[in-house]
Amino acid sequence: MEFNTFYNKIQTDETMMETIQHGNSEYPFQLYYDDLALFDFHCVEWHWHVEFEFVFVQEGTATFWVGEKQLSLGQGTGIFINSKILHRYFSEGHAIVPNFVLKPTFLASADSLIYKKYIAPIQACKVDCIVFCREIKWQAEALELMQKILKAQESDKDRELVTLFLTQELWHLLYLHMDSEVLQKKRENTASSQGRTQLMMQYIHQNFRQNLTLEDIAGQAMVSKSTALNLFRRYLHDTPVHYLVKYRLQEAAKLLATTEKKITVISGETGFENMDYFCKTFKKYYGRTPTEYRRKKQMDTDDREGIVQEVV
Repeated sequence: MEFNTFYNKIQTDETMMETIQHGNSEYPFQLYYDDLALFDFHCVEWHWHVEFEFVFVQEGTATFWVGEKQLSLGQGTGIFINSKILHRYFSEGHAIVPNFVLKPTFLASADSLIYKKYIAPIQACKVDCIVFCREIKWQAEALELMQKILKAQESDKDRELVTLFLTQELWHLLYLHMDSEVLQKKRENTASSQGRTQLMMQYIHQNFRQNLTLEDIAGQAMVSKSTALNLFRRYLHDTPVHYLVKYRLQEAAKLLATTEKKITVISGETGFENMDYFCKTFKKYYGRTPTEYRRKKQMDTDDREGIVQEVV
């Protein structure tokens, strides 16, 4: 199975909802065979989507931030991430993390008894994620099913049917081991605080070029500076100012890869008032100077174009 190279940068709207369509209306399921080393910062950045997500750590170690949790998962483990939960995952080095996303309606029609009885309760409950490890019998079974689903994608004969069957079996296993009391606890209690966090993130994304302060960021959600700090630490395991710097660097990286603007211009356009600080910080996060990063991206583009020409 070849690595996903066409989709290695998360695109979101102002609410942090991922904008790419996974699968299609006829078949709302999509597999991604990801190597985190191919992502900027070795990271699938903050986002959420209506789809359920299952991730299997095939090689290496990956750190997951899901809702309020931070989890380190090693080779052979996996995780389920619930619908509409803000999440992010990262690896310091090499990590192969095949993952698949599916709309709840992939499992059953929204107006069916199956959906209302077995799918909607998990989708709406306070469970943001479930980790699977081989030491627990039912979780080991879940991991085996995930691997069968990954394997099924290699067949053209009956891939869709087998995928649906195995995914329903995986969901059944998940449902059987959900505590009935947990299913009755709805997610509304955390919606407000997560919404405020998303408002502050949105403000950063729209105004990162300006000289923003913690007070400015907190004001957008009408909370105090201390509450803003607590919300970012709770959901993003970061501070607002540090998140702002990382977002500026990501935007600078896009300009370096897609334009011929001078580095001094890019530095200013992305909110860095000091050129030396920009270059030093960029190298800290990307492992390359801005010039080296631009050169590497250009080489990667030339290589891809060469491959396409050979195929044609």
